[in-house]
Amino acid sequence: MAKRDYYEVLGVGKNASADEIKKAFRKAAVKYHPDKEGGDETKFKEVNEAYEVLKDQQKRQRYDQFGHAGVGGASGGAGGGNPFGEGFGGFGGQNVHFDFGDGGLGDIFSQFFGGSQQQSQGPRRGRDIETVVTLSFEDAVFGVEKKITLDMDDECEHCHGSTVEPGHEMKKCPTCNGSGQRVQVVNTIFGQIQQAATCSECKGRGKVPEKVCTVCHGKGTQRRKQDMTIKIPAGIDDGATLRLRDRGEAVGGGGRGDLYVHVRVKAHKKFTREGDIILSEEHIDMVQAALGTKIDVETVDGVATMKVPAGTQSGTDFKLSGHGVPHVRQESRGPHIVTIIVDTPTKLSKKQKELLEQFGGAKKRGLF
Repeated sequence: MAKRDYYEVLGVGKNASADEIKKAFRKAAVKYHPDKEGGDETKFKEVNEAYEVLKDQQKRQRYDQFGHAGVGGASGGAGGGNPFGEGFGGFGGQNVHFDFGDGGLGDIFSQFFGGSQQQSQGPRRGRDIETVVTLSFEDAVFGVEKKITLDMDDECEHCHGSTVEPGHEMKKCPTCNGSGQRVQVVNTIFGQIQQAATCSECKGRGKVPEKVCTVCHGKGTQRRKQDMTIKIPAGIDDGATLRLRDRGEAVGGGGRGDLYVHVRVKAHKKFTREGDIILSEEHIDMVQAALGTKIDVETVDGVATMKVPAGTQSGTDFKLSGHGVPHVRQESRGPHIVTIIVDTPTKLSKKQKELLEQFGGAKKRGLF
């Protein structure tokens, strides 16, 4: 299914200003919010996607020139746009990594051009792992501690990761004589070439157990569920990734890998967010707008009273300083911007009509 034009999605023209695009997005986001009665999750996502492109000047220029293909939103397309999107990460917007690994181009080049594929003899590390945590809007603003459970390779409780049965020691590897490597002679079209490879017996350590652990059978790890608590900093945004060093999987005779926590933030029924700014709307009637009033405004800190001066027009923004999102690892906070929407009545009583007609007539006569 072809994507709709981003300007059409937001209901603005191609010459719309950044401020017009922002206001159109806020209006559409409130209208289609999936947690709101009558909301539409599909349209809500479509609105967000359009705004992410049009709010960024560079992305908007590429979109204007190449269409969806210029921002990785569609394959193909004419006009010389990068078919792989930004940073060689196309294919439907997903990052694609080409890893030839062992037996790939590295082996071929080493065999034909005389290079020795000597693998790194640095300390072994367990695998890096990834997980996703979902936060409420408020938790992302103020920070939270999340308890998670991961099924992962953890240190063997019997040998404590040494791979050796308790009471025994490590000995020199008889296969590589303690070097951690084995030299192989490979026949190629250019003749015989020596190639160094990590010893498969000791995995490059140069030592093997006198007797392997009877619980993990020399692996050094056991598969188990592990509970941990993750501290999420205040001000984190949707799509952010936290790297927790040495919280990944264990490996026998080596260190742990890292844990990558991908953060997803649920949409709020009333608030939207732009960086450190929180945005919301408040409705007042035409009499309140004309005469001025005080209203209670919902913020992430609770209810705040805000003064609306006489003569306020619909679409006017008011700033509540210090009620926005904290800057990550800082004490300062952004503002909360409240947009006033003046509601025009659609049903009037006879008396109300007469009063408005009198007001309109007096205005024409220059009494106001």
